[in-house]
Amino acid sequence: MTNHTLVTEFTLLGIPETEGLEKVLLFLFSTLYGCALLGNMLILTAVIASPRLHTPMYFFLGNLSIFDVSFCSTTVPKMLSYLSGQSQEISFQGCTAQLFFYHCLGCTECFLYTVMAYDRFVAICFPLRYMVIMNHRVCSVLATGTWMGGCVHATILTTLTFQLPYCGPSQVGYYFCDMPAVLLLACDDSSLAQTVGFTNVGLLSLVCFFLILVSYTRIGISISKIRSIEGRQRAFSTCSAHLTAIACAFGPVIIIYLQPNPSPLLGAIIQILNNLVTPMLNPMIYSLRNKDVKSALRHVFLKRSLVLEK
Repeated sequence: MTNHTLVTEFTLLGIPETEGLEKVLLFLFSTLYGCALLGNMLILTAVIASPRLHTPMYFFLGNLSIFDVSFCSTTVPKMLSYLSGQSQEISFQGCTAQLFFYHCLGCTECFLYTVMAYDRFVAICFPLRYMVIMNHRVCSVLATGTWMGGCVHATILTTLTFQLPYCGPSQVGYYFCDMPAVLLLACDDSSLAQTVGFTNVGLLSLVCFFLILVSYTRIGISISKIRSIEGRQRAFSTCSAHLTAIACAFGPVIIIYLQPNPSPLLGAIIQILNNLVTPMLNPMIYSLRNKDVKSALRHVFLKRSLVLEK
């Protein structure tokens, strides 16, 4: 057997083709990250504090807020650290954790959007039986299943990636430890991990997108049968926010897969849109046209101000 000096840490080279823009990117990404954290924490606070929002739709919206905070926090803090001039090194264990949580939360996102589409399907197609079908137990099982499914998916990909030996070089040509960038550094054949990773991610995204498409096709048919214009508008308004969020989430993934040989810069931009911009936009998408969320937030702030005055 040949002795190898195994890598104990990696160096993240950052976003490709952005040399000299560190200060601009630091300000931009810090602002987006702060907005994402604040917006999602406000949504989560409103859902928890308001009894009116203790319904299946807002239960899953609360889960989405937890996901958004976690997802952007997987990669952004380290990116902000080295953009501010700190070390670009990340430990082997840190790289493993980053890859695991990135894929765990990415898979959870696909499952969660699918479950939210099913929730809207039941609400519009079976309104009288909605609370019976989407009872507390069913919602808990669906939410737990999304997170558990993400963990299983990430465990498979992380195991395939880090069971390979890494003996140098240790420079990851990306801004975080993504699977394709890390596998390029493996000292052994990584074709199996690359094939399984590409197939797994692509297949999961395709299946979830297909199920969402089926749900909204049925929803569209049901809305078309509503005779009153006001009823159609009300039904459509409950789905428009979710459709916008799905477009923001699946759009970048579809663009990546439609590019036969995407440039590193394009890939990084698209992933930043998915990792940082979408979590920032979701609170605005779900709250700007939602009177219940606005009312709940006003109530929370009013109650807080009264407590402070006392």
